[in-house]
Amino acid sequence: MNPKPEKILIRGVNWLGDAVMTTPALMRLREKFPNAHIGLLTPEKLRELWTNHPAVNETIPFPSGENVFAVAKKLRAKNFDLALVLPNSPRSALEVFLAGIPKRIGYTRPWRNFFLTQTVAQRADAVKMRKRSESEIRQLISQNPESRILNPEIPQSAHQIFEYLNLTAALGANPKPLPPQLLVAPEEIESTKKKFGLEKISNPIFGLNPGAEYGPAKRWPAERFIAAAKEIQRRTNCVWILFGGKGDVQIGTRFESETKNSKLKIKNLIGQTSLRELMSLLKLCRVLLTNDTGPMHVAAALGTPVAALFGSTSSDLTGPISSGEFRHPILQSDAPCSPCFLRECPIDFRCMKGIGVERVVNTISRMI
Repeated sequence: MNPKPEKILIRGVNWLGDAVMTTPALMRLREKFPNAHIGLLTPEKLRELWTNHPAVNETIPFPSGENVFAVAKKLRAKNFDLALVLPNSPRSALEVFLAGIPKRIGYTRPWRNFFLTQTVAQRADAVKMRKRSESEIRQLISQNPESRILNPEIPQSAHQIFEYLNLTAALGANPKPLPPQLLVAPEEIESTKKKFGLEKISNPIFGLNPGAEYGPAKRWPAERFIAAAKEIQRRTNCVWILFGGKGDVQIGTRFESETKNSKLKIKNLIGQTSLRELMSLLKLCRVLLTNDTGPMHVAAALGTPVAALFGSTSSDLTGPISSGEFRHPILQSDAPCSPCFLRECPIDFRCMKGIGVERVVNTISRMI
């Protein structure tokens, strides 16, 4: 293999939070090949995430629904000499194969190894996010606590960022972790403040992200978000910005309906921001209270303190990565069935209901 490829293609991942978790690997790749031209093939919805990112020279976006042959045609015209495939899907490997890129590297997986010139073995520390069955969940919660078999301890190196670092290490890059990093310019923040009427607010601005695209099992109950927001504002005189995607609009409407006769100061921007505007507003916040979501990772990568609520998913595998001495607090219960990795809870939602409002309020108070 050419030790110094001149044009490297990264086939990026498809989800916002995952994309943020790839940034340490991309920065290590840039460190290894400072003069290489690095292109990133990314879904159109994530293109703005990479604006002015130091690890990437260009983005090659593809819209939802574009077929594999059209994507390959775009890549073929770019004449990349090496492709690093971050997703584990057969399609992502087929894209770079059809593009005729000479060197193609990715994890070994069924139905795709033929399309790669170099396959990378699964990491020894990798932990599969296995969904629990309802019967398994009921068995876990029925056991006597003293005799209950605890979940095995998950090593720090099992976190998702190491999945991508291990791939770039196959090219000789440093495998040691870095905090995820995203950038927004001061002028972007000022422009976004003006657009949404925030430029005259002198109160501290806090962010709140009550939704989660994956499903209701990842969402702390809305009534608890509302109760916590009221008490935190009483203590701090903050202004809340509500964040979320178009699928979370109903939650924002509920917030407005149930707080219209209170003194709660909220700016509901759910479903109203571009990705760059979301980044600018998250950078503006002094703290973000959030479920396990893409914006959680974005905020942490921008340097905004995050208080993250975890229930059906594992903070050991996909929690926000801290930088420096600061640690983003993780709020989770001791439910024996967590993490189950299910979209909906088949029993009583004890993982999220076990996180009390007072605990969340006190955590935010300590953070600020």
